[in-house]
This record gives sequence, structure tokens and C-alpha cells, in this order.
Amino acid sequence: MNNTLTVLICTHNRAKLLERTMASLNAATRPQDCAAEILVIANACTDATHAFLDYYARQGGSDGRLPLRWEAEPVPGKSNALNRGLPLVTSGLVAFVDDDHRVDQGYLSHICEAAEAYPVADIFCGRILPDWDGTEPDWVHDNGPYRVYPLPVPRFDQGDAPLRLTPDIATPGGGNLFLRSEWLAKVGPFATGLGPVGHDLEGGEDLEWVLRARNMGARLQYIPQVMQYHYVDTIRLTLPYVMKKAYKRTASSVRLENATKSVGVPKYLFRKLAEYLVGALTALGSSKRRFYLVRSAAALGEIVGRLQARRVQRGGDSDA
Repeated sequence: MNNTLTVLICTHNRAKLLERTMASLNAATRPQDCAAEILVIANACTDATHAFLDYYARQGGSDGRLPLRWEAEPVPGKSNALNRGLPLVTSGLVAFVDDDHRVDQGYLSHICEAAEAYPVADIFCGRILPDWDGTEPDWVHDNGPYRVYPLPVPRFDQGDAPLRLTPDIATPGGGNLFLRSEWLAKVGPFATGLGPVGHDLEGGEDLEWVLRARNMGARLQYIPQVMQYHYVDTIRLTLPYVMKKAYKRTASSVRLENATKSVGVPKYLFRKLAEYLVGALTALGSSKRRFYLVRSAAALGEIVGRLQARRVQRGGDSDA
């Protein structure tokens, strides 16, 4: 195995968060016998991102920090940034880190150890946990009957033990993904019609890529020790934002899940949406009302996702 690791970060106008992400990478324990570097693609950035990256690169690793390469991708869209970065990866392993994540101290070492320990695995994923700091509202931690899900903070946690990820268990997105780099060429570019542009709530480009890889025979392995923490923007922990996120992300995932299936909208989905709306209208408490409103948004996203998949199959666009 080529004992080198590239950490690929795509960023858009998040200079401060990017600095935080890179600081966590530099604070991580360096793996033995596996050289690591950072590769950043600055996507249509107009803030201080370029200046920060230039300053960092000029240090040349002389201060002990991880070496950096970076390029600008002027066309907005995370998929465009990812596709700009893929041909630049020359290492044996590549890991994807979002610009609003920070990594655990053992992150780099555990990646290299996993690649050695699971030689038949092709694509790996770890845990993503919200980076709570105590300023978030109490309702985000509610585990009762009116727990709000999905929260607008990504979470991927399949437990404490490593396991082979089959389709019936889970399909990870790209937030904490690492893989053997030859799979970049095998699977090809990310779909530019999917994924966020700027900081909107669209997604799905990473999930679609992983599904393509799985369909090509890639073997997926979950490594719980490889941990990232997702930044929590408490300003976004409002009911309108949570509802919009539930709608958009559900529509994206359902559209991808049904892309190759004979798809329609079953009547039970309309009944489910109606039940949730009635629940919201008749709820007496705020937690119950919040739950039903978020469920209504997700149910609507499920309906729209199926309609989008059918339109794509018929040769139309997927906007809705």
C-alpha cells in the first residue's frame, strides 16, 4: 500500500471554520509510517479564505504543521470543488473532511491503522457527532416520544464496534469518509446536479457517489474510532430551519434511493402527511407541535423525492 494520506477539504466562505478544522488536523496524533497532507479546494470564495491558505502554505510545514496544497475552483457548487480536487490526489489513501468539522485527536492514526487492518475493505467511514457546546436549546437532546429528527446537525453513529456496512445496515455520506484512492478513478466524478451550492441545504452528491461505488462492488467498512465532530450553529436551531432541512434532505435521499426503481407516490404517504398535519394543528404542547411539524416537512420531502425520481426517469429535470 502507498503509505500516504491526503485529507481533502472543500470550502466556501468559511475562513474561520476552516482554520478551526485545520487546527484540529494539526493537533491530531501523526500516524507512524504514513505521511499525511492537507488538500483544500476553495470554492468560489470571496472572504479571507485565499489569504489564510496562502499564509499557511508559505510556512511550508516548517513549524511542524501538516503540509498544504490548495487550489481555487471558481464554479460554485461542492461537487465542482470535489471534482477539481480528485485528480490532484496522488496518495494511497484519501479522507474527506468538511470545512465545518473538527477531527478527533486519533483521527489520522486510526485511518492508517484501519487501512492496514482491513485489507479487503475499499471504502471506510467513521462516526460523525454534533459538536455540542452547551449553548444549544434543550429540545435537541430530547429522547422522548416527541424527539425531533432529523436534527439539522449531521450525525452518523453505528455503534462502538467495527462492522461491514451492507445496504440493509446503512449507506454513509461523505462527511467522514476515507478510501483507497484508486476508487476515485473507478467511480468517477461527483454528480454536479447534486450537492450544495454555497451554504444551501441541498445534498446527496456524496451519497450518490457511495451508492455508485457500492454498485461497482466496493466493500464498505465502519470504523467507530475514526471520529469527527460537526460544528453546531445554534442560530440554525430554529423551527423553520429544521423543517426546511428535514424537507430538503429527505427529498434528496428518497430521490436517490428510487432513482433506478419503478416509482410512484403510494397513497399511504398522503395519509401520513395528513396525520402529521392534524397532529400539529391539535397539539397542545410546543414539543409535540414541533415534532409533528418537522415530521410533516419530512413526509412532504418523501413525496417530492419520489416525484423527482419519476421525472428524472422520464427524462425531465429534477427540480421541485
